[in-house]
Amino acid sequence: MSISTDSILAPDKDWWRGAVIYQIYPRSFQDSNGDGIGDLRGITSRLSHVAALGADAIWISPFFTSPMRDFGYDVSNYEDVDPIFGTLADFDALIAEAHRLGIRVMIDLVMSHTSDQHPWFVESRSSRFNPKADWYVWADAKPDGTPPNNWLSIFGGSAWHWHSTRMQYYVHNFLSTQPDLNLHNPEVQDALLNMTRFWLKRGVDGFRLDTINFYFHDKELRDNPSLAPDQRNANTAPAVNPYNFQEHLYDKNRPENLEFLKRFRAVMEEFPAIAAVGEVGDSQRGLEIVGEYTSDNDKMQMCYAFEFLAPDPLIPLRVVQVQQAFEAAAPHGWACWAFSNHDVVRHISRWGMQVADKDAYAKMLAALLLSLRGSVCIFEGEELGLTEADLAYEDLQDPYGIQFWPEFKGRDGCRTPMVWEADVAHGGFSVAARTWLPIPPEHLPHAVDRQTGNPRSVLEQYRRFLAFRKRFPAFAKGTIAFFEPDVSILSFTRTHGNELLLCIFNMSGEAKSTVLPAGNWQHLADHGFECRESVGSIELPAWGAYFARHV
Repeated sequence: MSISTDSILAPDKDWWRGAVIYQIYPRSFQDSNGDGIGDLRGITSRLSHVAALGADAIWISPFFTSPMRDFGYDVSNYEDVDPIFGTLADFDALIAEAHRLGIRVMIDLVMSHTSDQHPWFVESRSSRFNPKADWYVWADAKPDGTPPNNWLSIFGGSAWHWHSTRMQYYVHNFLSTQPDLNLHNPEVQDALLNMTRFWLKRGVDGFRLDTINFYFHDKELRDNPSLAPDQRNANTAPAVNPYNFQEHLYDKNRPENLEFLKRFRAVMEEFPAIAAVGEVGDSQRGLEIVGEYTSDNDKMQMCYAFEFLAPDPLIPLRVVQVQQAFEAAAPHGWACWAFSNHDVVRHISRWGMQVADKDAYAKMLAALLLSLRGSVCIFEGEELGLTEADLAYEDLQDPYGIQFWPEFKGRDGCRTPMVWEADVAHGGFSVAARTWLPIPPEHLPHAVDRQTGNPRSVLEQYRRFLAFRKRFPAFAKGTIAFFEPDVSILSFTRTHGNELLLCIFNMSGEAKSTVLPAGNWQHLADHGFECRESVGSIELPAWGAYFARHV
């Protein structure tokens, strides 16, 4: 089916470069039918908020048919909408309204694994000799009955699960109910690419590719080598998870993926102005893999690794190191940066737990994120300055958190519903007696209706800075060059054609003075930050920022 809509969007194959993408977690955005769970009609009803914010696109986390063991990341039918979220007609209406508002729509494709209830797996597990017998990763036990190798699941324990009918193990990098597809099989690749065309024909503008570096496994099923304790990095999995004890050479990150990504890009090229961003989950080689996957203009347009989603404190030197490491790993590639998403602690809590003025901190971080070279993802609620919710164990839904509680509380704390109206039940998210996750009382004063029209609010600052950013192509398309950072001040320039912009950030809770670089700098206004200027220097308030143009 091909959908035709009245749209103000002009075809632009380069629209993604420097785009601001707003991530929507559909269970938590807006409930339209009173069941306590967000849905597609709810998203459609709130798209005006995204348009008013100034985002270029939305990324919708999975809404496909699913038993919801991992809340949509376990797909049982790739080509339909789960009844919890609505219907295909609801999705078509969402596309039409987004395009009418000038917003592009990206959807989240989960192609490394399916649900164990997907018809493909139901057939595959039925015997060793059916037509889909090798559509998943099956292997015999070792002579002693133990799993074929030492691969581990991100969600804990072995990545192998025994199936009594086939008398074999299958691989699951996540839950045991999420068996991994065998992309070494060309039929599996073809089925996934045909599914991609299904959604492109319905009018989507692009994709976020979940766990993109997990698509292929080592055919020889070799053991992963161990890592020394000082080499273990908790970017991909929490520190309490033994997944970090291995170097994941053979269960993911395989070179065969490059050819599949070329096939995927070729499918996108069959349609006008389509783009994709890949999620690269690896704690040792993340940026290197991003470089590989975005090289030569024949694979992904952009990818993101976990450097800015990690718990490491965000200080000036860290920002410089990450951006320069990306430039070295992917000199011709393009990053998509995010500080928060549906899988990590919200960044205001992750980095700013001890910060007194969290609103000022949130505003500075927003301006910094939106000034870096690359595209940007903003996670729903980030524009309100929401902190991580601290939920009781009995309220948890996330199997990851339930598994590792209390050392790791899972992902529910960043997934609580949006707050739209402070004085309405459930913050205006739902009229249900109970929502799928509780809404923290401390979020209600940050509701959209409380912040709209208040020039000092975090929301209005996001709107203001996004409008400011659109005035200068250097922010979206330009190169970046850093000055030597100190413990508090981060300074860099963005250059595009004849446009040279200076960006300075005070990443501390105290006022700081700094000297301006040589040149004739014209202070820019209308970005929401104030500072005191004198000849050749500026004084920035706590969590302040300065922007100027060379004239």
